[in-house]
Amino acid sequence: MDGRASRRTSRGGGPQARGERRARYNRRVSRAIVVNSIVRVPEGALHVRAVRASGPGGQNVNKVATKVDLRVDLDAVEGLSAAARSRLTTLCRHRLDADGRLMVSSQATRNQARNLEDARDRVRALVAAALREPRPRRASAPSAGARERRLDAKKRRSALKRERTRRGGW
Repeated sequence: MDGRASRRTSRGGGPQARGERRARYNRRVSRAIVVNSIVRVPEGALHVRAVRASGPGGQNVNKVATKVDLRVDLDAVEGLSAAARSRLTTLCRHRLDADGRLMVSSQATRNQARNLEDARDRVRALVAAALREPRPRRASAPSAGARERRLDAKKRRSALKRERTRRGGW
């Protein structure tokens, strides 16, 4: 028997059979996301998982795990004030999993590394958006001219409807 045949028949010699854990999926991201000089997302708060992307792509889409699911522990983000942390939670409320972690997916490209960078950029943009305080809304009243135009339009519409009821009789 040649070497190729013996390799094909001997299955189960992988890392899991030897008691080792494969670090291909659910691994930690190697570096932190720096938003600004004060705020950063530490590497311990990031968990990445590569999965097969959906959509067109032929055989490549069925073989290669290019889609990236990035999960961020929002409690571990460093340098956020209490107000910014609550704004971040509000911004991300529809993207939270059962454990309260932010889920960001990217399958924009056919390259796993670029998808990972895209997901990291999205997280950076979300945290940066939470840092900006919203402008307070000032109550304003319509001008006299706007009020008059509105009432004129209502009178015209009322007259038109009044004319319809007289002629139609229905």
